[in-house]
Amino acid sequence: MIDLVLTLAAFAFLSAGTPGPNNVMLMASGMNYGFRRSAGHITGVAYGFPLMIVAVGLGLSQLFALYPPLESGLKYVCAAYLIYLAYRIAMAKPKIAHDTGEMEISGKPLTFLQAAAFQWVNPKAWVMATTALTVYALPLSTTANAFAVAAVFAFAGTFTATGWTALGDRLRIFFSDPLRLRIFNGVAAILLLATLVPVFWPEAL
Repeated sequence: MIDLVLTLAAFAFLSAGTPGPNNVMLMASGMNYGFRRSAGHITGVAYGFPLMIVAVGLGLSQLFALYPPLESGLKYVCAAYLIYLAYRIAMAKPKIAHDTGEMEISGKPLTFLQAAAFQWVNPKAWVMATTALTVYALPLSTTANAFAVAAVFAFAGTFTATGWTALGDRLRIFFSDPLRLRIFNGVAAILLLATLVPVFWPEAL
């Protein structure tokens, strides 16, 4: 039991900490808006995904088996929302405030609810949730397993989401020039769009 929990924890940290839509967006948020203003985005990712795990573990994923068109529809919703978010990142316009001399960014960071809702259209989140609940399932009842796996991911997600946002916040020093920040945002938008490749073209990997 302890060995399985440790294995699950290792999977949680690795999967939550590696680059993906959430972490690209968190780093971009830290870069553009700073760590403090990105608090809602951080908590939305860290705790929104565990809530999704609970829902999937309690039987929501069975709907896709019963109604396959739902899965196909989710892919297109996912694509549309990721394209919107990539556009939002790419179009964030930095400028220097005349009164303070500091760089200001147009737009606002994601709120807790927006970041939590994003998990439902995040392709990596679905893979992580289903893998954790099946491959790393604990010897517990279905309900207990769902909550236990969610708790492990909440712990791991708190650290990884905070780390990626803090990284973006620290990189603001280098990207304090508006042109450099525009380039970074453009690259981040492209990386976000690239996460759609395994969703629609899995044979490309």
